[in-house]
Amino acid sequence: MVVRAVVADRADRALFDHWYHMEHLPDALRAFNALSAMRGWSMTDPSVHIAFYRFGSLATAQAIADSRAIKDLIAEFDRVWGSRVVRSRDILSIADELKGVPPP
Repeated sequence: MVVRAVVADRADRALFDHWYHMEHLPDALRAFNALSAMRGWSMTDPSVHIAFYRFGSLATAQAIADSRAIKDLIAEFDRVWGSRVVRSRDILSIADELKGVPPP
């Protein structure tokens, strides 16, 4: 699952970054029982923040999309950020994953 958030006001970015790091990402990882969670900022558009949640199966990710867990997290996000941060979600089916050789 991919969540794209647009933090339009540059003044909100540091607070959003801290909140997402300390609260939202760990809360979502636990609530979703995801295999992993990671996030970052776009280098093309500095207002765009992307979070990735990895699940063991596509069915699990799809079930999360309609779950009580995500509804609770959405409500908390909306309580904290209101309309200041616009976001969208997508479920991706990974077609290929290649892993390179780790550096020595």
